[in-house]
Amino acid sequence: MFTAAEAERLIFTLVSPITSSETVDVADNPIGCLGRILAVAPLSPLDFPHWDNSAMDGYAVRTADVQTVPVTLQVIEEIPAGKLPQKALAPGQAARILTGAMLPEGADAVVMQEETEREVKPGSGSQTADQQVVILRSPPPQNFVRQRGSFAQVGDALLTRGQALGPTEIALLAAAQQPSVRVYRRPRVAILSTGNELVTPHQPLQPGQIVDSNQYALTALVAQTGAIPVPLGIVPDDRAEMKRAIAAALAQADMVLSSGGVSVGDYDYVDDVLAELGATLHIRSVAVKPGKPLTVATVEGEIGNRQLYFGLPGNPASAMVGFWRFVAPAIAKLSGHLGPWLPEFVWATATADFKADGQRETYLWGQLSASETGYDFAPAAGSHSSGNLINLANTSGLGIVPQGSQQIMIGQPLRVLTIRSTR
Repeated sequence: MFTAAEAERLIFTLVSPITSSETVDVADNPIGCLGRILAVAPLSPLDFPHWDNSAMDGYAVRTADVQTVPVTLQVIEEIPAGKLPQKALAPGQAARILTGAMLPEGADAVVMQEETEREVKPGSGSQTADQQVVILRSPPPQNFVRQRGSFAQVGDALLTRGQALGPTEIALLAAAQQPSVRVYRRPRVAILSTGNELVTPHQPLQPGQIVDSNQYALTALVAQTGAIPVPLGIVPDDRAEMKRAIAAALAQADMVLSSGGVSVGDYDYVDDVLAELGATLHIRSVAVKPGKPLTVATVEGEIGNRQLYFGLPGNPASAMVGFWRFVAPAIAKLSGHLGPWLPEFVWATATADFKADGQRETYLWGQLSASETGYDFAPAAGSHSSGNLINLANTSGLGIVPQGSQQIMIGQPLRVLTIRSTR
């Protein structure tokens, strides 16, 4: 049996990231770009900021004119955002300027309006050129000035190859007038459920039968990673049927997930079938609970590509824990993510006693919540049976009792694997 850490390291050595790419349209389909992985680092065609501009509502001035304050300057124009300045500042002059507006020629600082007093000559009406401003505080050079190119310059890499596109990255690409980018194609992950006892949610449930929830759980989990799930349904516990189904799955996917059929029962054919198909079995069990039966195999393709096969346990909690712990990180690397690919772990304060037998690394599901000092973790109420979907719902973390430990007491630090939520 591999430890969890050993299995994790081995799995990463088996994953070959996808290298083929495609173009996606950021401008017309930003939602479709969410989560996509950049295959090429986009370069900026613009300076950021595009020009010297004001970071504050106030007055553009020449610092040489405001060394001694208070000082009165003539206001020669008003410059809102989006307007090209019409005049250059001469000695003794200032320009009313608003946030984001382009600095006029000759100005080298902005004084915020709270540090000024506006004066209008008697009988002058509202003409800007006839107004004056009293500067009450002397600004340093470049005060409240966003200098051209200070954020990024033409030719700079805006983002990194292997980076996932989220809302902030999409906003940056739009601002840089990058309407399309190259991304890695999304991996296809085939999903099989094995077992004579399984039925679909649409079928009447007969005594001894079980609804195949794993097909739906794994489909949703794969979709959450950004990969394309390919659900292929239920395969009976028949060696020939299973061989055909697994071969068909390998023919249409970059990775295959099956649940059930990987333990030591009389009808657990997955490992034998994989061997018949020429696969190399690297892992057959892992010292974790739940999820000890775990098959990890590779199949070498005809054109030199390597496909990864995960045989997960049939119990729902075991299958999902195996996915969160081992499969999701493998999909991240397969997808071209820059890394790190590890699950996200945080330390939390245990709000109850967590017990284990010490033989395996034990995962107990529950709710992770923020507190004033960090995180708290509470176990889900009820039985932590690997077949209990009832209290697995609403899980936001897996509290970990390390292998060799039998208890983590209330109030002690507890390592928690965070679970991605759609909420």
